[in-house]
Amino acid sequence: MKIKKQLFCLLFILTSTFLSAQDLKTPTLSHLIPGGSNYLAVENLYSISWWGDFYIIPSHEQLNIHQASTGEKNLIITKDSLNSNLPEEDHTSSMYRVSLPWAKEKKLLIKNSDTYIIYDWENRKLVRKINFPKSSENIDFHTTSRNVAYTIKNNLYVNDKRITVEPEGVVCGKSVHQQEFGINKGTFWSPKGNLLAYYKMDERMVTTYPQVDVTTRISTVNNVHYPMAGMKSHKVYVGIYNVTSDQFIYLNTGDPTDRYFTNISWSPDEKYLYLIELNRAQNAAKLCQYDAHTGNLVKVLVEESHSKYVEPQNPISFLPWDSSLFIYQSEKSGFNHLYLYNTNGELIRQLTTGDWLVQELIGYNTKRKEIIYRSTEISPLESHIYSVNGKGERKLLNEEEGVHNALLSESGDFFIDYYSNPASPRSIECVSLTKKEKHTLLKAKNPLDGYLEPTIEVDTLLAADNKTPLYYRMVKPANFDPNKKYPVVIYVYGGPHAQMITKSWQWGTRGWDIYMANKGYIVFTLDNRGSDNRGLNFENCTHRQLGVLETEDQIKGIEWLTQQSFIDSSRIGVHGWSYGGHMTLSLLLRHPDLVKVGVAGGPVVDWSYYEIMYGERYMDSPQSNPEGYAKTNMKNFADNLKGKLLIIHGGIDGICVPQHTYSFLNACINAGTYPDLFIYPNHEHNVIGKDRVHLHEKITRYFENNL
Repeated sequence: MKIKKQLFCLLFILTSTFLSAQDLKTPTLSHLIPGGSNYLAVENLYSISWWGDFYIIPSHEQLNIHQASTGEKNLIITKDSLNSNLPEEDHTSSMYRVSLPWAKEKKLLIKNSDTYIIYDWENRKLVRKINFPKSSENIDFHTTSRNVAYTIKNNLYVNDKRITVEPEGVVCGKSVHQQEFGINKGTFWSPKGNLLAYYKMDERMVTTYPQVDVTTRISTVNNVHYPMAGMKSHKVYVGIYNVTSDQFIYLNTGDPTDRYFTNISWSPDEKYLYLIELNRAQNAAKLCQYDAHTGNLVKVLVEESHSKYVEPQNPISFLPWDSSLFIYQSEKSGFNHLYLYNTNGELIRQLTTGDWLVQELIGYNTKRKEIIYRSTEISPLESHIYSVNGKGERKLLNEEEGVHNALLSESGDFFIDYYSNPASPRSIECVSLTKKEKHTLLKAKNPLDGYLEPTIEVDTLLAADNKTPLYYRMVKPANFDPNKKYPVVIYVYGGPHAQMITKSWQWGTRGWDIYMANKGYIVFTLDNRGSDNRGLNFENCTHRQLGVLETEDQIKGIEWLTQQSFIDSSRIGVHGWSYGGHMTLSLLLRHPDLVKVGVAGGPVVDWSYYEIMYGERYMDSPQSNPEGYAKTNMKNFADNLKGKLLIIHGGIDGICVPQHTYSFLNACINAGTYPDLFIYPNHEHNVIGKDRVHLHEKITRYFENNL
């Protein structure tokens, strides 16, 4: 990958008001952190959706439709008018709960907490009311058939009928495999809504992990099934329920032990179910076709293998104009791209190619027979919307630089373009693919106008291999003086599927970074090897040694910092959460003479305590890679602690379980070193809500007192 080195410097001070620095207000954490009582959020339009080729912008009080070509607005209904034609118990509290999912019908879907209501807005009458028990979860409503699936505790229900009767420890209708491989749900309706595929997960063989609720008079233990790397995993089955016949089958996959089933999809005619199967080592994947009525395997269509790992994230997608062809996404070229296959498993064409990756398949334009997708073709820092036809001819569909996301209309002739760039906090536009016209729905202002803001610089430096360019971001105080010496706080994540530096608003800078820069710190972030949107080789070079090469790259960043005349090399701190917590420990413990202070949030300490799917993908198992697990176990470096270290952990963290932190503290006790600890008893992996302001005040105070 050739990356032209550039210096991007964005000074937000005096952007529109030309106020002097003395006249600018200083934003507080409450202004800058989501959850703060005075949070200065970027203006947005929420819950935009499509009704055919009309777009809908709801508000709390009313629902409007807009002509996609012109933006002309027409009122559909107000909340008061809607509620006046509904029984009182069915009143909606906000029009944000209302949608128009039927493009050719003048009907509303109202989602209340325990009911779904279908309302005819032309004839002003209630058409259907669907009730759910208050304990219902994972509601999955099919708009064509009007069938609805949901779960209560560990069992699956369809249209008020209990479909599964399973004992405790067997869960139906919920996501599986720790929500890896792109899995975020457990039910999958067929195109017409006649059949429902669902996951059944047997966790009874998985070791339970005790989570303690300290809010009760006597602390309560909640045992959760958490399969750690190298231990027994759960077994997953895929069922299919036929609503018409009231019968269900399970796919004949064979013994599911140490196998993963993911990326479930349906054939347009509902005859076949497709899924991707991985082995436990996650180095071999198979796209399998099953008969939806017998459950038998029909054919293995595509097979992939890799010496390190394969990681399917997306189900196949059939072309709306040709049900014999589908899009398959793969990283087999080194970058995620779109491949066109037929249902015999024959490759027709690789549709996209290059040293960049497809980030999302957005949808289709059936009339033009084009596939709409989002990619990094222009830059790893940017995301843009493209179309490609069956010949592989592609076109850029948006104009402005930055990070774009798109919501496609039913026909595919229009899309809502959401984007930001360093000069624009948020823009929302309706774009015509056919006429190349657009109009603006929102052009947000800088929410920090009138407030003191820092200077943000983005550039590249070389990784520890001295050949791979890495992007960094440096946030400087607004009143930066090159003749002064500044302390540095490094904010780090560093792991797979995350990218800290993008060409979005403020280059992806977080509110806390701005806050610390205003306090007189340089805040530095580097996207090391292993992070996202740079291709497979950039990511998987860390395989079997998570945190090692990443730390070497971060040290290159620190070495570069210490060469700058304005950096106080004796005052360097680091902060990160989760994978960034691991990186914080790694930097502080592997290089105790370079890093003075660290704040590690929810840190991974020992990868053998992490869950199987993620842990074994990137580290293999502890049994097959004992050297790698020892090399990356922060407990083995506890005696290196010289600087000040604060560890923060959620008391009921179910992703990076508290055992990581507790075991590290025990190692420090044995080593005679002295970290500090702060627990958020009622929080899981992330501290959210108003407590997030408290969290960042705690982090700030630690650096203020020790750096």
